[in-house]
Amino acid sequence: MRFLSFLIFLTACNAPSPHYFGTEATRVSVMGSTFDVRHKGRLAEAVRVNMQYAPRLDAIAPKAEIAMQVVTGCDVVEIRGDAAKITGILACDPGDGPPPALSYLKEQDCEVVDIFVPAGGATAYLEADCD
Repeated sequence: MRFLSFLIFLTACNAPSPHYFGTEATRVSVMGSTFDVRHKGRLAEAVRVNMQYAPRLDAIAPKAEIAMQVVTGCDVVEIRGDAAKITGILACDPGDGPPPALSYLKEQDCEVVDIFVPAGGATAYLEADCD
């Protein structure tokens, strides 16, 4: 019984939150981290699917933010979560879909080109270069 419980727990590790059930994931790799990104309304969720040694949110969050911006075409104004599953609050209309170029594209590899942090410690603005 314990083994069965353990297996059920493991299968939920990279499953989406209930809010995103039925939403198709887009896989995006950003600087060595790979995410399954789902978008619904003003929220996006990035689930890290690759193994990394001792990841911390402060190292993973900028990469997840880029992944969410690439998939949704919206700015991410706030991030919540942990190093495995990150939810982003988006600054766009709920009806907006992914950019037209991403309608058929399922995987991208991105590098951070520039990071700008305004005075006062506000949200950082990231510029990504994606292949």
